[in-house]
Amino acid sequence: MRDFQSGQYVQQDQYKSFQPNPINRSWTLDNMELIQLLGRADRELGRLDMYSEYIPNVALFIRMHVLKEATQSSKIEGTRTNMEEALLAKEDVALDKRDDWEEVQNYVKAMNQAIANLKKLPFSARLIRDTHKTLLQGVRGKHKQPGEFRQTQNWIGGATIKDAVFVPPVHTSVSDLMADLEKFVHDETRHFPELLKIALVHYQFETIHPFLDGNGRVGRLLITLYLVSKGILKRPVLYLSDFFERNRTLYYDNLMRVREKNDLLQWFKFFLVGIIETAKNSIATFDNILKLQQQVETRIRTLGSRTANAQKLVHYLYQRPLIDAAKVSAVTGISPASAYKLIVDLEKLGILKEITGGKRGKQYLFDAYLRLFR
Repeated sequence: MRDFQSGQYVQQDQYKSFQPNPINRSWTLDNMELIQLLGRADRELGRLDMYSEYIPNVALFIRMHVLKEATQSSKIEGTRTNMEEALLAKEDVALDKRDDWEEVQNYVKAMNQAIANLKKLPFSARLIRDTHKTLLQGVRGKHKQPGEFRQTQNWIGGATIKDAVFVPPVHTSVSDLMADLEKFVHDETRHFPELLKIALVHYQFETIHPFLDGNGRVGRLLITLYLVSKGILKRPVLYLSDFFERNRTLYYDNLMRVREKNDLLQWFKFFLVGIIETAKNSIATFDNILKLQQQVETRIRTLGSRTANAQKLVHYLYQRPLIDAAKVSAVTGISPASAYKLIVDLEKLGILKEITGGKRGKQYLFDAYLRLFR
């Protein structure tokens, strides 16, 4: 890696674009600090993977992990939708926030679809394009060639390309660069640790910037897809966007540092620290979910004949912790009047919390659960 050359700037008409070098090549790993970090990251991921295997109904909680990832990854791109708003039905979202809400919903759809597609498609350019198409379907980027690699020049930052922070490679080289990235992913003749591989793939993808819009979101989504596709995680339970959002300046600075100073080592260190911290936080979240489950179960057992309906409702709330009376009635199969009584019971037990403050259209939040993901 000491000989690594990221690429070179190429003079165009009135600006310089960055042409990255291919990454499908032999790599030598000889930095002990990086090797130690890699070992720690592997151990924490192994713990998280094992943990997810033993969590009852883990699929319920993965939905909330995906929702958090969607809001944080979109937040990096300037979308302002929090988790409470993301849980609302479209008609309950204020008109001025609806575009942001739809982008978060599309991210959730894109992630779920991509995970499902891994059963029939390899980690590939096709999978990436299909995921991008879902991400941009019907939202602000819908006119920017969803699912297609760009046919024109794009840039990052700045009002015009002349004052851009970064100009990716010319569009005519995108297909070849993405083909090289795909070969690197599947090259089994030259060994390179998987976590460093996806770190390099993420850097290279963001540098190529193959789409007109949505590159950041797709690039971060690819990290989880890669870990699942390689069997490193059996379930999609690790998402780095929260770490990247909290360290946004470092995230962008370290990506640029690779391009301008060939410092791949610093990017790898940053990425592995993100893996370690995020895996630990995810394990702590699962721990807290199990504790909350026990507390809630103990409380609703005090409801006597209404316990069974309360259990049905709480099971639903672990997937979608925001609800109204009509939905309570539908989930439990009880009358509207009984649904209101059950809501009052759960409010008294501190499980549900009314958040709208109005007399009509009341929404109730499973607040203690949602707080675990904040």
